[in-house]
Amino acid sequence: MRRRAELVLRFTRAERWVHRTTAALMLVCLASAACLYLAPLAELVGRRHLVVTVHVWCGLALPVPLLLGLTSRALRADATRLSRFTPADRAWLRAVRRREPHRPAGKFNAGQKLYAQWTLGSMLVILGTGLLMWLTHLSPPAWRTGATFVHDWFALAIATVVAGHVRMAVADRESRLGMRTGLVERAWAAREHPQWEYRPSERPQREPAASSEHP
Repeated sequence: MRRRAELVLRFTRAERWVHRTTAALMLVCLASAACLYLAPLAELVGRRHLVVTVHVWCGLALPVPLLLGLTSRALRADATRLSRFTPADRAWLRAVRRREPHRPAGKFNAGQKLYAQWTLGSMLVILGTGLLMWLTHLSPPAWRTGATFVHDWFALAIATVVAGHVRMAVADRESRLGMRTGLVERAWAAREHPQWEYRPSERPQREPAASSEHP
């Protein structure tokens, strides 16, 4: 049972749905890409044309959840936080490099900011190169060859980074609860994000349901 007095609102419902929808689209893109490029999976799944169609349309839909989510004031505020590096972020990176236990951070630490910026940048690259590969009349053959090379290697990099992101999320139960329920414990927030200042609008407004998730 997690008591109301011990909880802080970290993510609104809109932010959680943007995260879930984007994650689902990204995973479908990665899975369908694997089925297109890995021969054993291609033979197992078959129906290449269908796989290509799913891959293309999920790729085109990747930016949509974020664009719709920008209608949320909370998401816009967090996007601003994620796009700006502060002295605390540089101190956090130095602390990680030196393996120091005290790591200053606001609502998001420097690692989360780098991951968010990488995700957005790689999404734009993968979408742009994918369009060049799909709409063949937009560019000469040399451009499409280069786009294919960049697209494939970025896809591999994205798969690697996403695997690392999932691994870290599995190891942090409270972080998972924050993304699933929107609420985190004050003690965790004070320990992991000591410079995060809670505004009144970021406090829980009603009694949350009990959570019994096990790590």
